[in-house]
Amino acid sequence: MSRRKRRKLKSEINVVPYIDVMLVLLIIFMVTAPLLTLSIDVDLPTSRAKALESKQDPIVVTVHGDGQLGLTLPDGKQQAVDAEALRTQLAAIVAQDKNTRVVVAADSTVPYQRVIDAMDALKRARVEKVGLLTDSGGNAR
Repeated sequence: MSRRKRRKLKSEINVVPYIDVMLVLLIIFMVTAPLLTLSIDVDLPTSRAKALESKQDPIVVTVHGDGQLGLTLPDGKQQAVDAEALRTQLAAIVAQDKNTRVVVAADSTVPYQRVIDAMDALKRARVEKVGLLTDSGGNAR
């Protein structure tokens, strides 16, 4: 008499193919993530001053050549605003934290009056710490 052995079924899932797919997706996301960063090129004036060191990222107000203003919060999202919206948003932020730092960035070809108008909006919002963003140009000491 021949006895047949019955094989017991395995109830395990083979996860090796899933790990391979996960690693491929990880590589794809690592390569494409830096390409998703949106930015605006601004030709900053140069300076020989040293950079300020701070633990907290500042709020950046960008003055464009056509007079429009841009506001970049520490989370990195830039939004177009007018002077009144800039004043109200920054007044609300400064009301929460008096030590909020704001820097003004403008293209080197922007008329100085537009930079002063942006700084005036910051003054009306009661921002106490305002700086001007410049490019070191490799001459900073």
